[in-house]
Amino acid sequence: MAIQMSSELLDGCVLAILDKEDYYGYALTQRVQGTISVSESTLYPVLRRLKNNQFVTTYDQPYQGRNRRYYQITTQGRDRLASIRQDWVMFQENVDTLLKER
Repeated sequence: MAIQMSSELLDGCVLAILDKEDYYGYALTQRVQGTISVSESTLYPVLRRLKNNQFVTTYDQPYQGRNRRYYQITTQGRDRLASIRQDWVMFQENVDTLLKER
C-alpha cells in the first residue's frame, strides 16, 4: 500500500534537493523517483507552482545543441523549506505517537 504524499511535503522534498544543488527537470525527477514513488507528470506542476510562488527560479544552459532548464532555490524557497521541515518534525512526532498507541 502506498501512502499519499501531500503537495506541501512534495514541495519540501523538491526544495530540499534544490537546496543542495541546481537540477534540470529530468534529472530532478529521476532524483526524486529514486527515493519516493511519484510520477514525472506530478513533478512538473510542483516545479511550476514553486516557480510561481517565487520559491525557485530557472535558467537555461546549452547542452548538446539544445537548452536544459535548470531550477534553483531562492531565499524565499529556503525560508519555505525551513518552515516545511519544522512542520514535518511536528507532524512526524504526532503520527508516531498515534501509531505506537495500543
